[in-house]
Amino acid sequence: MSDVDSAGDQRIPPLASAWALARVRGPSMSPTVASGDLLMVRRVRDATSVRDGDVVLARFPARPELLVVKRVHHAVDGGHWVQGDNALVTDDSRAFGTAVVVGRVVGRLWPRPGPLRPAPAAG
Repeated sequence: MSDVDSAGDQRIPPLASAWALARVRGPSMSPTVASGDLLMVRRVRDATSVRDGDVVLARFPARPELLVVKRVHHAVDGGHWVQGDNALVTDDSRAFGTAVVVGRVVGRLWPRPGPLRPAPAAG
């Protein structure tokens, strides 16, 4: 199956398996997750199951090689608007536009196993 449709638009493939591990790199989701954290991710097949506030694994059609962990702010045409919890880092929808969610983070495995905290209060 090709990752490019007949119009030349690049498609975002789903995760290869129902479950995946994701290692965080960088500070964009601080303080919720830190660089080096290991996250458990569940594949998302139906974009309508993604809710505002979910922490997700996503790709940007503008940068399909980039796989990111971000928080969903809201649904938009063609996907979701996602942003990191660290407002000082803008490697998210503010820079790359609409994201396609491929998985939902269900928890952290390492170094502090458990569910993730809710979004920090806007300050």
